[in-house]
Amino acid sequence: MIAFNKILVLSPHTDDGELGCGATINKWINEGKEIHYLAFSAAEESVPTPFPKDELRKEVLASTALLGIKSEHVRVLKYPVRRFAENRQNILEDLIKVREAIQPELVLIPSQNDIHQDHQVICMEGIRAFKLTPILAYELPWNNLTFNNTCYSLITEKNLEIKHLSLQCYKTQKHRAYFNKEFLYALAKMRGILINANYAECFEVIRWVL
Repeated sequence: MIAFNKILVLSPHTDDGELGCGATINKWINEGKEIHYLAFSAAEESVPTPFPKDELRKEVLASTALLGIKSEHVRVLKYPVRRFAENRQNILEDLIKVREAIQPELVLIPSQNDIHQDHQVICMEGIRAFKLTPILAYELPWNNLTFNNTCYSLITEKNLEIKHLSLQCYKTQKHRAYFNKEFLYALAKMRGILINANYAECFEVIRWVL
């Protein structure tokens, strides 16, 4: 088995990383791996009333802390939500700076089949910036018209519970159906059944270096 000890999670918006691979992040933290979490927007324009516009910046720190990520390894940039395409080159340059500073051994990005406009930019610029690094893409099924489930991460019920609890930190997002506990557990159960396990999270293999 290949050992990846320094891992970078690219989250287009605060919460995407937790939704896509929160249980796996918690598993890796428990194994002693160093996890870095980079979000590109706190979606200030989309924060519902009566919450303050910077509320997601507070929520992501609480959420990632529950997963076990150190606060100094969490960074949230200031790109405007749904306008990443206008800032594609700046995003790429930010990614290159992060690549040089962190030098991750594995990078997690949104799927190539994710139809959200911001997610598409982070996927493609992530591949450009980290083309020499192993890359896995995480699953956000409400945005995916299709998904190539070519890699599975075995998780425990405890990992899944921590993922659910971390997502409960997002009080601004509790109205979204995919934050529902039954959905989160059902998806992990379904992915687990496909590999004869209790629970799993699923990834697409984008780049693999042996």
